[in-house]
Amino acid sequence: MSSKNSLWKSIRNVFNQIHLYAGLICGIIVIAVCLSGTIYVYNTEIKETFDSELYFVEAHGKKLSPDEIRATLEVNLGKEVTQVLWTSAENRSVQFTLKGADEEGRGTTYYIDPYTSEILGDNSERTVTQEFMSSMFSLHRWLLLDRIEEPIFESMSNRELGRFINGIATSLFLLGVLTGIVIWFPNKVKNWRQGLKIKWTGNWKRINHDLHNTLAFYSLALLFIMSATGLFWSFQWYREGWQKTWNTYQTQEEREAEKNKPKPVFTAAQTHSLDHILAASSEAVGYKGNTNIYINKDVAEPISVRKYKTGFFAPAGSDNLVLSPEDLSVVEANLFSDLPTRQRIGRSVKYLHTGEIFGQATKFIWFIACLIATSLPISGTLIWWNKRSKKSKRHRTNPVKKKNRELEMA
Repeated sequence: MSSKNSLWKSIRNVFNQIHLYAGLICGIIVIAVCLSGTIYVYNTEIKETFDSELYFVEAHGKKLSPDEIRATLEVNLGKEVTQVLWTSAENRSVQFTLKGADEEGRGTTYYIDPYTSEILGDNSERTVTQEFMSSMFSLHRWLLLDRIEEPIFESMSNRELGRFINGIATSLFLLGVLTGIVIWFPNKVKNWRQGLKIKWTGNWKRINHDLHNTLAFYSLALLFIMSATGLFWSFQWYREGWQKTWNTYQTQEEREAEKNKPKPVFTAAQTHSLDHILAASSEAVGYKGNTNIYINKDVAEPISVRKYKTGFFAPAGSDNLVLSPEDLSVVEANLFSDLPTRQRIGRSVKYLHTGEIFGQATKFIWFIACLIATSLPISGTLIWWNKRSKKSKRHRTNPVKKKNRELEMA
């Protein structure tokens, strides 16, 4: 029995050392990445709160139809509508993207009051809130290195460098998560309940120790998901491995073949109203939500529509439709719910990372877990420092060891 305990103690000590040094090496970067990630979880809500004049309107009377708004905008701005984001909410603005004949890029997106067709603002200039959230995203993804104009290394861009450092830190954090469960498990099985609670009556060192262990245990699954999915954007080999695991990987040849596959030819194509397109998409995908309509300049091209659910428990994933320019019949329907389970998981990597997998419900849970992740390097470093100080103090106050050391030196 003692030999088993000794073996377990040795194994636990090895994992403890790995856990310790992995945490110490990546600590500062993990704090920066997790803190910015905690804030960015509510990216949409923060922008809508501080720039509410762009996103919210006063509901009164009946909404104008998409075609009525389109006609007003095209006359007043002298541009053509290329994309529409129509929401079913009564107090929300809608978004129309317009592009001029000589304009490059995607055009300008305007926030519109659907009751008056008044332009509330556009995306040509960032607000203070949007600039702040952009900085949080940059810190989270590239440690703000992409903001430095001069390249730090000739062999890679600053964005690639930031992505690489972030990936190493995330890998070490993931290693810390995996080794942490071994360290958490008590030497005696009967004492396992002690790891599930915090002794608030203890001194600050004990409370800090319990906070580190207990909070990490309760958030273990989410910390694993966040770090495992975070690597998707750091390393190409990891991204391909993820896609192959969840059956979403395509070779370059397959992507080219899909891009260049023959498109259906429509001989009786015509310009359809946005009202009819919206009605056709609602008939095909009946739930209430947000609808993105992409308008082609060539009326013979199929019409693309993307729709997704909104609400507190709204599941992530969009449904994509391709409508015939002849009669708005559904030529192709790629519904998220029709995908195999593996592909739904694989295609949800972003939502699994940000917590949007089931709307506001999971975002709040991810927010709490991300706060815990931000605190772990701090509480872990304090545990290490306290143990280090305790050993140093014990060593100084041990007269026998001090006398033996003096004899050795003599």
